[in-house]
Amino acid sequence: MTLEGRTVAVIGSGYMGGGIAQVLALAGAEVRIADVDADTTRANLDRLVAEARAFAAEDLFPAHAPDTIAGRVHAAESFEAAVEGADFVEEAVPEKIGIKHEVLRRVSAAAAPDTVIGSNTSTILIGRIAEAVQRPERFLGVHFSNPAPFIPGVEVIAHAGTDPAILPGVEELVRAVGKQPARISDADGFVLNRLQYALFSEASQLVDEGVASAEDVDTIVRTTFGFRLPFFGPFAIADMAGLDVYRFCFESLQGRWPERFATPRALAEHVENGRLGTKSGGGFLDVPAERVPELVAYRNKAYARMAQLIDELGPAPLGKEDDR
Repeated sequence: MTLEGRTVAVIGSGYMGGGIAQVLALAGAEVRIADVDADTTRANLDRLVAEARAFAAEDLFPAHAPDTIAGRVHAAESFEAAVEGADFVEEAVPEKIGIKHEVLRRVSAAAAPDTVIGSNTSTILIGRIAEAVQRPERFLGVHFSNPAPFIPGVEVIAHAGTDPAILPGVEELVRAVGKQPARISDADGFVLNRLQYALFSEASQLVDEGVASAEDVDTIVRTTFGFRLPFFGPFAIADMAGLDVYRFCFESLQGRWPERFATPRALAEHVENGRLGTKSGGGFLDVPAERVPELVAYRNKAYARMAQLIDELGPAPLGKEDDR
């Protein structure tokens, strides 16, 4: 699917909104951006084209990207002008409920009654933002990650009043820009930030306790379980490791932190039922026994290729030049 013939409005043309506008335009949409005033919007459009030129020079965008973005992204004079006749609207204004309510009141009043409106919020409950939206049944969260042009995952978050019929169309739009949608319930932190901040909290405690430095914690994360994460999520990794092994490790950690590392109910139930992961033919995910050798071969190839990529790129420029 392409977005040829579709008109999309992006409200908020800063770093996140601008990146979303770029990928929409590259997927074929006519994109209108709008910000606090027309001068800001025009300046941000100039920045998006210049940024696309730099990305193309680095082979991060296709060679045609600067011209495509210059031709398909348009600076609207106002929020209302941006959403007039739009098929879809993405709100990407600052993460403050008062600002979002003010903007979405204007946007939802000006947009056509059947225009679907998404919010790029990363932390605020969609149901709370929806309080300012006319016809909130056409409103949901569509949360891109930073930097939007390059991170593939998008949370699609329906609130209690969202019409389920709009979800497939939004997911098609997300796929059309080369992203991977995942349906998420409207809960504090959604999925991305609940997991991200849980990891950061535990990492910070390790540093505070003197177990390791921040640099060494980062090294372990990116070279062990983090190394696996581009290819497998936590449930696939657990299934391959063995859920009985996971339960044993939780029980071991409970000797020091009985509540913090209480065995998850679902894990205990799987083990009690003999569902130990890929070695038993099923766990959190069902992988047929005949596909396990194929899975193992994919895993090994993926990890070897990741190591080659990291070696090719070299270390990230986080420290002094002479530390690298």
